[in-house]
Amino acid sequence: MRRVVFVCVLPVLFAQVFSIALAAEPEFGNAAAQIRLASGARHWWSYQVRAGGQVHEFTGPALEIGGSVLRDSLSEIRQAAAPRLLASGVTEYRFEGVLTQHRSMRAMLIFRLAPDNPVVRFRYEISSQRPQVLSRSTGKDRLEYFGVSTAGLPIVREVRFSEFQEATHSFTLSERPVAAKDFEDAQSLIGPLVAASNGRESLLIAYEHGSQVPDAFLEFRLTEPRHVSLSAVKGNYVDGQALTGLAPWRSVWMHAGAVAGDMDTLAGAYRQFILRYQSESKESRKPYIFYNTWNYQERNKWWYGKPYLESMNERRILEEIDIAHAMGVDVFVLDTGWYEKTGDWPVSRTRFPNGLAPVQARLKSYGMKLGLWFNPTAAAVSSRMLEDNEAYVMSWHGKRGTPYEIWETEASHSMCLVSRYSDAFAAKLIQVAKETGARYFKWDAIGQYGCDSPDHDHGVAANTAAERADSYAFKLPLYMAKIVERVSAEVPDAIIDFDITEGGRAVGLSFLSAGKYFLINNGPYKFNYDLPMDREKENWNLFFYPGPARTWICRTPLTYDKWLPAVLFLTHYFPDDPIASQQVNLASLVLGQNGIWGDLPRVSPEGVKFLGEALRHYKQVRDDITASSPIRSGGVGGTPEIHEKIAPSGRGTVVLFSSAAGEINYVTTARVSKEYWQTGNAHVEFDAHGRARLNVHFDRPGAVVLFFGASQ
Repeated sequence: MRRVVFVCVLPVLFAQVFSIALAAEPEFGNAAAQIRLASGARHWWSYQVRAGGQVHEFTGPALEIGGSVLRDSLSEIRQAAAPRLLASGVTEYRFEGVLTQHRSMRAMLIFRLAPDNPVVRFRYEISSQRPQVLSRSTGKDRLEYFGVSTAGLPIVREVRFSEFQEATHSFTLSERPVAAKDFEDAQSLIGPLVAASNGRESLLIAYEHGSQVPDAFLEFRLTEPRHVSLSAVKGNYVDGQALTGLAPWRSVWMHAGAVAGDMDTLAGAYRQFILRYQSESKESRKPYIFYNTWNYQERNKWWYGKPYLESMNERRILEEIDIAHAMGVDVFVLDTGWYEKTGDWPVSRTRFPNGLAPVQARLKSYGMKLGLWFNPTAAAVSSRMLEDNEAYVMSWHGKRGTPYEIWETEASHSMCLVSRYSDAFAAKLIQVAKETGARYFKWDAIGQYGCDSPDHDHGVAANTAAERADSYAFKLPLYMAKIVERVSAEVPDAIIDFDITEGGRAVGLSFLSAGKYFLINNGPYKFNYDLPMDREKENWNLFFYPGPARTWICRTPLTYDKWLPAVLFLTHYFPDDPIASQQVNLASLVLGQNGIWGDLPRVSPEGVKFLGEALRHYKQVRDDITASSPIRSGGVGGTPEIHEKIAPSGRGTVVLFSSAAGEINYVTTARVSKEYWQTGNAHVEFDAHGRARLNVHFDRPGAVVLFFGASQ
């Protein structure tokens, strides 16, 4: 067969190579991988590491249509559009094929591949020239997205991204080994990532959705001989859902990738994919330093007996901005209370008589960005938003929810995001961004469940209430990501952050395709540890004071950083005196979570100066730290606890924590720059391989930070 090869020279200085067979089996690839579509075969396409190795064959989707499960091969595969270069530097490829045994049906295969990364992002669309409907004859979803073999890759791990750990009151990442018995006994894994390796080659598969363990919407099903298939569990579609040319079935986005190397090499490649190529929203991946007003609002309530919104006023905010700038903050976020009422989201003229113009002017003078808090599901009783979208109020078992107070502002209804209301909210967010100049938006209070209406976009009256509720929960993170994509198209430098500080929220890879997460608010509450308390009268917060304890909680989820960059999990640390507390909080912050909050005017001038100087040096190397995979020695809160994040350039950081006085010795794994800056009493030498030998003396428990590559 004669094959025509095209070479596209991209502006990112890499040559992206793809080839298209004249009759069948198109193929394309990059410096890392080769992908070939298959005609008339059980699998739809295959993946192979460019350097050679196993060929990984991916079967196509199987759907229940009209009571029967349809699984078919592809034929007449052709290129549906010219390769398209996206803003992220990724190239999108579209191919179309006919289902061999069901020729009235078409499949669209969409792949996105960066020039220098092995992970491919892909999804499918299936349409029919004749009217068809998806069915659930067993009362359950019968849908398989793809299947692939792990034969020859005996080491298998499930990587969970949405495990809510009560000890830290936070979502966490966990890796769980998968044994031969799990394939033999047909076990299921929630993922959303599964990795397999033989030490020389490693493969991963993943899917973009959001669910909390153990409430699965999709799962990986294991069968002999070492086969893994991604299958629907619930909510992926509703019984009777149309399947036509105008209404195709669309899969979620999925990932596949392989490397010549072990599991750690694979994790590093995937981390770079998530950081640089998964999302078109580049701003969400930048290591800005954030300040948020909420912690002081809580202190005002529980320490000083004042309303949450008492400090939400122009005088206080301008004072905080001045100090935040001196500390090195990039994004200043007004939490709840900046608005008059939800839904319409006008600036409160009671709390800000001049609007936000003076706040924005002060921020602009410092080169800082404005951020605002939103509850996307709330629309005040008297709002125009509610009046225009009355049909999209959430309902449960036929009853609309009753209005509830939103943080000392007007009572609001809960609106359904899986409806046309999502378009109205996106338009409102764009309007507020343009009117106020805000570029960061914190989304709060979005639970996974809440609506089973037959009148929205998640089922009709013919579907059961449970089916509609599951469809809402399944579609929620997908609709959330679509809102972010629409906002980003109009406001390209916008950052949208979803607060996942409570359980029951849609956590996974779907929202990360467009935004980032706000990971930890206060950590565990007193009742998490079964401490007696009066919930009506006492402050629930347990780790609420300066010192190391809260940093232990906040650093624990840094396990994400192996697979997903820490920069995507905003967590705030305290700037409060004394210096020992500031050192520990600073040392935690620079590992990538990048948040500060507290009572800024009460921080001493010495404390402001220390943090400002340290963060000035951090900014010299923060891009290197963000790009670097983590190396950790010791457990969180132990002695010593050491974190190393050094880029190939030798620039980055080493952070050492100690819970006792004494000396700690450490040799870096990476070669480091010989120019450095530090916060403590570390003696640094360099060995013959360019590694740093550190001897650190602690007079008392604390932390020391070294920034390699930062000038004095």
